[in-house]
Amino acid sequence: MTDTEFLWQGRTVIELEAAALSRLAGQLNASFDRACKALLACSGRVVVVGMGKSGHIGGKIAATLASTGTPAFFVHPGEASHGDLGMITPADLVIAISYSGETPEILTILPIIKRMGVTLLAMTGHCGSSLGQAADVCLDVKVEREACPHNLAPTVSTTTTLAMGDALAVAVLKARGFSRDDFARSHPGGTLGRRLLVYVEDIMHIGEAIPLVECGTTLVDALAEMSAKQLGMTGIVDHQGILCGIYTDGDLRRSLNQDIDVGRLTIAEVMIKDPYTTTPLTLAAEVVETMRHRSINGVFVIDPAGRPLGALNALDLIRAGIF
Repeated sequence: MTDTEFLWQGRTVIELEAAALSRLAGQLNASFDRACKALLACSGRVVVVGMGKSGHIGGKIAATLASTGTPAFFVHPGEASHGDLGMITPADLVIAISYSGETPEILTILPIIKRMGVTLLAMTGHCGSSLGQAADVCLDVKVEREACPHNLAPTVSTTTTLAMGDALAVAVLKARGFSRDDFARSHPGGTLGRRLLVYVEDIMHIGEAIPLVECGTTLVDALAEMSAKQLGMTGIVDHQGILCGIYTDGDLRRSLNQDIDVGRLTIAEVMIKDPYTTTPLTLAAEVVETMRHRSINGVFVIDPAGRPLGALNALDLIRAGIF
């Protein structure tokens, strides 16, 4: 095959799958509504079963449900008939995935599932199959053909099944009122979780670690405070302890370029007045966006009266996995 033929083949596969997804949207009917209501009514967990490629898709669907507020896990149907059926309780709901609807390993465990009174939701390309007929709700994921030139390898059908699982998860997520914070609690170890769970108060420097000087402090002494606290900046407070300015390493470079007398000036003469500040309960991710927009590397945290409660810089945000 030439380079052009490879590109044509790749585009053909993607176009076939895109067309199948478009048709799938039109195939949704009252069964989808019943499936969503069954998931919402489930007082136990959602157990997803599937063999082969359907099993791989089932694992992803279970993971998506679990991370979006619907407790779920995957069970291999072959293992289920050798003891793992004990993981299923009458309060659960089973999602069985089989494009043909005649997968032997799934059909073997259906009588047990039905005897337990477990709600059975099927995803299949043949709702008239054994699985489709046994199911309480059957979701049709039928496709016109697979992308495989022999119309054999599961390709388009696995894509539509995956999309159906995503559609269920998102519809139920919205019905539950599942929030960004809820999602973050399911992903505390990832970047997304940190961005949604870490607040300024969690990472700011407090107490004696805050670099602060008074308005009348000389620039030389202010620089000493900056060096001692190692945040690349210092805050300037008035006689009431209210933050009125900031001075940073970058400001020092700009001051030196102006050929000023460092030994003569007070910090009030060179500070940046009315600096950007934040609050302890602001999400650290929001501070990152503001710092990027304003091209600043540090920020002070203040109380409602304007008194400094803490300070943080870009390095603190990087260490927290936010920046």
